[in-house]
Amino acid sequence: MSDDTVTEARWVAFGPAGAVGSIHRGGEGYTVRLLDDESERGVYPSLESAKGALHAAMKPGSAWPEFREH
Repeated sequence: MSDDTVTEARWVAFGPAGAVGSIHRGGEGYTVRLLDDESERGVYPSLESAKGALHAAMKPGSAWPEFREH
């Protein structure tokens, strides 16, 4: 039996026009990046707070994106 633990994961955020950004889980937390960003926007302690930060970084009035784990 293995005790392997997954410490990294990725979620892609999709809006009506397609992918808008992503969230990556790493050792320090969850990082947010929109497609046009050159670097991450910050590290968040939970997936829910990272989802909120990604949505807040989108254009005002944007619908909540659909998040799919990859």
